[in-house]
Amino acid sequence: MPRSLPLFVAALLCLPLPSEAGALLEKLQERREAHSEQRLLNELPAGSRILRDQAYGAHPQQRFDVYLPPAAQAAPILFMVHGGGWYTGDKARGAVIENKARHWLSQGYILVSSNYRLLPDADPLTQAGDVAQALAAVQRAASGWGGDATRTLLMGHSAGAHLVALINSDPRLASAVAHPWLGTVALDSAAFDVTAIMQNRHLPLYDRAFGDDRAGWQQASPLQRLQAGARPLLAVCSTRRHDACPQADAYAAKAQQLGVTVRVLREDRSHGEINQDLGADAVYTARVDAFLHTLGLP
Repeated sequence: MPRSLPLFVAALLCLPLPSEAGALLEKLQERREAHSEQRLLNELPAGSRILRDQAYGAHPQQRFDVYLPPAAQAAPILFMVHGGGWYTGDKARGAVIENKARHWLSQGYILVSSNYRLLPDADPLTQAGDVAQALAAVQRAASGWGGDATRTLLMGHSAGAHLVALINSDPRLASAVAHPWLGTVALDSAAFDVTAIMQNRHLPLYDRAFGDDRAGWQQASPLQRLQAGARPLLAVCSTRRHDACPQADAYAAKAQQLGVTVRVLREDRSHGEINQDLGADAVYTARVDAFLHTLGLP
């Protein structure tokens, strides 16, 4: 190499090609994920296992992870759906799963965390269909894991809370599910009434998710789709947000008229903390567990 060549040019010539850089980043990510998984396993009951990327459809995002307690026998199943504004998020993120796995595996639960197709590939109604499809697949596989398909609980955060509330409101959206789930926990959804949101000032993410079709707003709105006979629901809402608890209260009021059990749990936590702290904060987790006990769950 000529001595006159600037050092920074020489350094650039030593950089990996884009394909090599991508492969390197992928290997680093795999190592981080393996380290994170091993750390979590070390904190779970001895003998726990994790089954990654179980397919329930052909799309790469139609996958769920299964967290198995040791020697599960007729174990209840907590089915978790991540948030992310309907366009991002992942089933394996620490805030979604880690504290919940530590708590509920120690109680003998099987924990499932599911992905679903995201915007722009799938609108919220299609995403709700993915959640229902994943739940049906979980129930079919449950006995092979030592689980009880008849003791399933839905849980979701943010956009995931909207999706589980939507399915809970209208069981026709989950016609493929063989066994009715016992109840649902919606962690800080501010989208129980999509129509009201879209008719007032709102964040741009709602336009991305729900567009300008008024009939579509009603179809994607848990409040508008709520029917008599819906399963019990716990709506956890952040008192630090202006919209979350009023939306939950309006949904609970309509549920009362229909004879549906909906409880609202107000928490002085941020939107993220309502997800992250569940399973770690003893008082908050006990309040959610108290709802589960009313469903006959341990």
